[in-house]
Amino acid sequence: MTTRRLSATLGVLLMATLAPTGSASAAAHEAPTPAPTNYLYSSIGDFDTEVKPLADRPDIAGVQVVVPWKALEPQKDQYDFSAIEEALSYLQARHKKLFVQVQDRFFSSAVRIPNYLLTDPVYDGGAAATTNESGLGPGEQGAVAAQWNPEVRQRFQSLLQALADRFDGRLAGVNLPETATQVDLSKDRSGYTDEAYFRAELDNMAFGAKAFKRTQFIQYVNFWPGEWNNDHGYMERTFEFAKAHGVGLGGPDVLPNRPAQMENSYPFFERYRGQLPLVAMAVQEPDFEYTNPATGKPYTREEFVDFAGRRLGAGVMFWATSAPWLHQPGS
Repeated sequence: MTTRRLSATLGVLLMATLAPTGSASAAAHEAPTPAPTNYLYSSIGDFDTEVKPLADRPDIAGVQVVVPWKALEPQKDQYDFSAIEEALSYLQARHKKLFVQVQDRFFSSAVRIPNYLLTDPVYDGGAAATTNESGLGPGEQGAVAAQWNPEVRQRFQSLLQALADRFDGRLAGVNLPETATQVDLSKDRSGYTDEAYFRAELDNMAFGAKAFKRTQFIQYVNFWPGEWNNDHGYMERTFEFAKAHGVGLGGPDVLPNRPAQMENSYPFFERYRGQLPLVAMAVQEPDFEYTNPATGKPYTREEFVDFAGRRLGAGVMFWATSAPWLHQPGS
């Protein structure tokens, strides 16, 4: 099982026409910013092979694991948290922490959502097909859980509550994946609309913040379908909602100077710096394939860290286990 993904960047065709922007620029003379704390990032299925060889590094505080909804709820109302328990026990013995990302969207044909959601008519198919084009090109067809369907969302919130009942106070954090998605409307039978999706995601944010009282709850936010540069107010409303409800925010990519990111979520991370309980940014596999528009070269570790900490206010960084620096002597 792999965590590799092509980020679903809404409005990606506009990227070629946008020059790197200076919007949301940092103050020239700000005080030094502490470097974010480093965590590993991996799918739960790769924990033994990818995480364990790196987990004892003194510069690694813990691990974020991505767990598909279906793995956590193989049958309706029957939850299986054994893989999380095993990872948590392994890390606690080493005085490391664990974050869990509950995955309800997939960037390949493998739809890891519980079967009952896909077959029972009350859920209107349970998921919607997605296209997954990114700045790196076309991706495979994927799927996203139909959170805009109240019945689907109720089942997802039941999962979050079960996780909270078992792990609240034991996990360092629980996060939901990126807000970007590209529903293939030509194939959709679930009643998707951009507005319904946006409202559903905020409802899940509010629920998670109430369910997890001692574990930090986090929403990744990068793009909103149907919106560019906050032209529907979705991005601003997300950050204001997170501030009001004590929800941490973050994102699946650290890509300094990329036009798409600089025109969407990044300015709001700067604007709300210090007003959120936690900002957690991930450097995932595709990020190592991009070049920095400011230099024309692949991003360096120092550029990732400086931008995430100084510009976006990240206190935590989740690094894909393929990050080159994790495999270099003396790093």
